[in-house]
Amino acid sequence: MKNSFPANFSALLALASLTLAGCARPAAHGYQGYLEGEFVYVASPLAGRLETLAVQKGARVAAGAPLFTLECSAELAAQRQAADQLRAVSARLEDLKKGSRPSELATLQARLDQARAAAELSALELARQQNLFNTKVIAASEFDRARLTHERNLRAVDELSASLATASLGARSDTIAAAEADASAAAAAKAHADWSVDQKSQAAPTAALVYDTLYRPGEFVALGNPVVALLPPENLKVRFFVPEAEFAALRAGAAVRVAITGLPTPLPAHISYLSPQPEFTPPVLYNRENRAKLVFMVEAVFDSAARDLHPGQPVDVTFVP
Repeated sequence: MKNSFPANFSALLALASLTLAGCARPAAHGYQGYLEGEFVYVASPLAGRLETLAVQKGARVAAGAPLFTLECSAELAAQRQAADQLRAVSARLEDLKKGSRPSELATLQARLDQARAAAELSALELARQQNLFNTKVIAASEFDRARLTHERNLRAVDELSASLATASLGARSDTIAAAEADASAAAAAKAHADWSVDQKSQAAPTAALVYDTLYRPGEFVALGNPVVALLPPENLKVRFFVPEAEFAALRAGAAVRVAITGLPTPLPAHISYLSPQPEFTPPVLYNRENRAKLVFMVEAVFDSAARDLHPGQPVDVTFVP
């Protein structure tokens, strides 16, 4: 019994030491890693022969700078066709809304004036025939003839008035609605043709380094294949590996410093990603004592855009106390 207490006490001390080591911050020594880039591959959603390549590998471009142009003769022809169709259906729609031409309306108006004059004359004739019929001077047949003539003239006035009103209205509402639908479809076809022409020329979405060009002028580029690979400075990140025993103490957002050969001072960064899956020590780490141990991949991003750095550069990462 006397010898068991010291042994138990030593075991408790060892357990406490392991617990404290697991809760402590990572060791002050650096971790090996390398720079990784997230490339922006610029492609056209349409196929075609590469006509012009406006950039060279290794150059830096500003946002909106032209990158490349594919041949677009077929798209330009489709654009002109869509524009002509849109003008045609738009003119047809406007014609339907206008109604008859002014000269046609003037003709109907003149015929209406003639009909009104004839109706007025027949009204006077009917009044005279009415007096003569009342005094028994004329027969009833002559009075009936004058009455029916006046009624016919009145009907002519009504007919021409209705024709003039109809000619002033234009086409029926259903016909105009159909023409408006045709105009909307033609406008959509024109917009699609414009989009197709625009997609044959691509520009840089952001300021970046031209990391690589994948085609040469004259080569055929399949639909969706990237032509230029860009590397914006903000897309550079650090990838390093932390031993399993020190991984639990890491948190996203923790500050780190990245030492790169050739730079006088380390660059500030912060952890952006913690891998949920362990892996064996990657081949870029040649420490014999770490080989065959499980490590976790950690990624960090620079606090400000890093220029003149390249993916694959080895780095040493230390944590800010």
